[in-house]
Amino acid sequence: MLQLSFVNFRAGSYLTMEGKTDNDRFFIIQVGQVSCHHENEVPGTTPTKLGPGDFVGVIPCMSGHSQIENVVAITDVVAISVRKDQYAELITQNTAVAMKIIRAFANTMRTLNDNLTKLTLNKATVDSSDHLYNVASYYDKSGLSSIAIYAYYQYLKSCPGGFHSAEAKKRFITLKPITNAVYFETAPDLVRAYPKDTMIFSESQYGADMFIIQDGTVRITKVVDGNEVVLAVLKKGDMFGEMALLENKPRSACAIAHEACKLMVINKSNFDQMVTTQPQLISRLTVTLAERVWSMYRQLSNTLLSDPVMKMLDMMALQVEKAKVTVAKNTSYQSELSLSDLANMCGIPKEAQQVACYKLTNDPHIKIVDNKILVPDVLELLKQASFNLKQNKNR
Repeated sequence: MLQLSFVNFRAGSYLTMEGKTDNDRFFIIQVGQVSCHHENEVPGTTPTKLGPGDFVGVIPCMSGHSQIENVVAITDVVAISVRKDQYAELITQNTAVAMKIIRAFANTMRTLNDNLTKLTLNKATVDSSDHLYNVASYYDKSGLSSIAIYAYYQYLKSCPGGFHSAEAKKRFITLKPITNAVYFETAPDLVRAYPKDTMIFSESQYGADMFIIQDGTVRITKVVDGNEVVLAVLKKGDMFGEMALLENKPRSACAIAHEACKLMVINKSNFDQMVTTQPQLISRLTVTLAERVWSMYRQLSNTLLSDPVMKMLDMMALQVEKAKVTVAKNTSYQSELSLSDLANMCGIPKEAQQVACYKLTNDPHIKIVDNKILVPDVLELLKQASFNLKQNKNR
């Protein structure tokens, strides 16, 4: 039987401390108020106050990373302490708790994504269906017709009388016989197969499905100013597209089969059933969202760095942290990212990328193997990245 404990905090005491590791529990406030703030600057965030019914410490607890903020009791506080290993049972008994946490994560992710897009790419988030044509046109010009045709289709579906509709229809008809694109429309299949370099969904497209990778890899991208920005490369077991289940808003990024992949599909109907019957899956989704929110906070810190090489080293350190690589001397990490992928993730302008990438190849913390980035010693890379952030803060 689930047994939760109550914890009392005096006014002025800390519920969580930024940077603290070994976070095996979070708190649900029952009585009182707390203030949440960041010791280290995180662009686009402001101190907040929370009260009864709110949660603190969920992100580091569920993601397994360090605390991202200080939470201080404004008044005397009574809170319920929930250990990570109790979460699945808590969901079974009170699904509303899980859904409140998940929806709070969704709201936070949407805000952080907007901030990251503005700060990293110097662009506002684009939700307009017209942007589907820009996505299609980019991949068409890049020779990736099986990706382009999907975006053309979604543009014609969303904007049948749009400014580019005639050209989009012409290109769709031309490309259709020579592509291997699949699933232009939502299908009842609970398992779908996507050939390499086909689009699963496009940014600015409305959708209602979430996916779990059963085999293969998927890259998450954005098209900005006529260039593709790779945000992540996901592997077997990873989830993506969950925002479509939680918010009735357009997709914020594209999902493309990086390799041939097999995906399990979760729609609104079976998701609602899973919330009550499969607490382990909902717990896993909470962990996935917590890791993404943690990563977004970490990426916002990266925007404070002005030197391109420092930015790229820091972004590579973030990939190591996300992968939860064992931090020990001489432990290496082979990534799936190329130098251009890393530069794009940092928002480095195209005209500055060649010089930045060349300088990075001469940095001892990075090696290139088969056009992919290898970190020969993750401990040394993390030390250097931490030093760069501190030096930048003191300037």
